[in-house]
Amino acid sequence: MVVTSRPTADTLVRLLSRDMALSTPRPWVKLWAAAFLVSVPVFVQAPLVRLCPEASLLISLIWFAIAGLLQRQPRWQSWGDLLQGFAWSWLAGSIYWGWLRWEPYLHLPVEAIALPLVIVGLRRQQGLVGHGFYLGSLIGTAVTDGYFYWIGAVPFWREIARSSPTEALPLVQQAIACLQSPTALVGAIVLIPLLCGAGVWALRQPRPAHWAFAGAVLGTLLVDALFGLVAVSDRLSLTQL
Repeated sequence: MVVTSRPTADTLVRLLSRDMALSTPRPWVKLWAAAFLVSVPVFVQAPLVRLCPEASLLISLIWFAIAGLLQRQPRWQSWGDLLQGFAWSWLAGSIYWGWLRWEPYLHLPVEAIALPLVIVGLRRQQGLVGHGFYLGSLIGTAVTDGYFYWIGAVPFWREIARSSPTEALPLVQQAIACLQSPTALVGAIVLIPLLCGAGVWALRQPRPAHWAFAGAVLGTLLVDALFGLVAVSDRLSLTQL
């Protein structure tokens, strides 16, 4: 006679825990994914939205559709949430840079288009990874815009947005000169630790949503830092000619 043992409740719990651990991505994966989404696609969207903003707007609908499909699959739900947060950022960028880019004070309100939905989702504990990414991206945008206001680059923003690429070049050089002022240095000393502190705080949290938030914040800081270094180095090379 063959004796078969039925699994105990503890055994079932261990098996389920193991399966959940295998199917749930590690938080650091969300960190790198969020940093990628907040930094790399913008180099594709920026020229596209100037040439054909309608196409960029249509692509945002495609992002939403893919996110919805992923959210229906338990294994890929968190990735669908992340893509949905990215889709909201892409949609806001399409609207602003396509039709409103010459009004700098409308940038942040347009970028915050999904903020009411995000607040509701956070209260309901739904779509947390996507909401974390969106909030991190929005905070990074707010800090960057605040820095532009602080250094007095808003007038150049308007003129550059209304100019052709050839006409914008001297305006860009004048705007870059603002980065070398004492005011710009003070602003950087204040804002860089602020963004770094927010990112480090999020990295100390165990949930993937916090790591998506950290990836968006630190990714924004990295892009801003690279832009600043390139701008200053180009300015210095021009002055040496």
